[in-house]
Amino acid sequence: MSLILSFIPLAVWIYMLLGRGFFWLTRERDDGAEPAPATWPSVTAVVPARDEADVIARSVGSLLAQDYPGRFRVVLVDDQSGDGTADAARGLGGARLKVLNGAARPAGWTGKLWAVKQGIAPASAEDAPDYLWLTDADIAHAPNNLRHLVARAEQDGLVLTSLMAKLHCATFAERLLVPAFVFFFDMLFPFAWVNDRHNATAAAAGGCMLVRRAALENAGDIDAIRHEIIDDCALARRLKAQGPIWLGLTDRAVSLRPYEKVGDIRRMVARSAYAQLSYSPLLLAGTVVGMGLVYAAAPFVALFATGPARSAAIVAWAMMVIAFAPMLRFYRLSPLWGLALPLIGGLYAAFTVDSAVQHWRGRGGMWKGRAQAMGKT
Repeated sequence: MSLILSFIPLAVWIYMLLGRGFFWLTRERDDGAEPAPATWPSVTAVVPARDEADVIARSVGSLLAQDYPGRFRVVLVDDQSGDGTADAARGLGGARLKVLNGAARPAGWTGKLWAVKQGIAPASAEDAPDYLWLTDADIAHAPNNLRHLVARAEQDGLVLTSLMAKLHCATFAERLLVPAFVFFFDMLFPFAWVNDRHNATAAAAGGCMLVRRAALENAGDIDAIRHEIIDDCALARRLKAQGPIWLGLTDRAVSLRPYEKVGDIRRMVARSAYAQLSYSPLLLAGTVVGMGLVYAAAPFVALFATGPARSAAIVAWAMMVIAFAPMLRFYRLSPLWGLALPLIGGLYAAFTVDSAVQHWRGRGGMWKGRAQAMGKT
């Protein structure tokens, strides 16, 4: 039995290191090396916001401060906030900013996507921008971020250019769990595969997505994904059918939302984890067993077995540490955190089970006081 529990994770990690687009090397970076286009296209940023008064001035302020040579406007849709988000945004002033009061969410829509829909509609009707910049209300952007996004999109003919915003990583809970969140996402959707126009893998990071407006309309607009909890990846799948997409890591977009406790991150993960499994109890069970074999089995055997089984388990554990190191370096953390990956994997498995439990209790997709999951029970 110990041989099985050591050689299965060893085989898995050999595949992870060599067979999934070398995702762990984190080579897909927004380096800003693209040449400026001959003509800068028009862009409208659309920001859905609900109860974001504590960060809205910094996030929208960073949009208004963009050093962009082309025509650029910002539309913020206040999704019925109760904390004065709209007033805080209007206080920023400026001719480039429009703040809309969102209408009540109709059946069949998630709150965020309904807010996005309400922002896109007037932008498309009034300005017909070449690009829509979909960004979250808790993301701050460097002044040159839009310039680089557009330059990349224009150079490569992209219909979707997305950046994985650098998440807040200062508290113990964040250092333990945040780099792994991005690591697991990259493992699930290898960025190199996403960026390969001949590979069907599609994904995006909802905090920063530059979308070619014509491609979005051809893909059925936001209406086509109105019920999706994991809306960014759903949008990426539809848009990749329209043309090439690109996803990478960046330092030019950063999250303003801290996660002070493990429970804060648990809630973030639980909102969408069961949706990723298509609300399937069978896939949930398989995921839990699989994560136990991939993350927990090797350290268990390494600590308590002997002989070839222990040697194989030690090598598998070392491969985990090696695979995790580049992401830890991106977040400026010690590679020794990689030794904790088995524990981290166990926590994420628990978060996934909690996601299913919340769904079964009628609280699936809980975000900003709304249960939005619409999958099958």
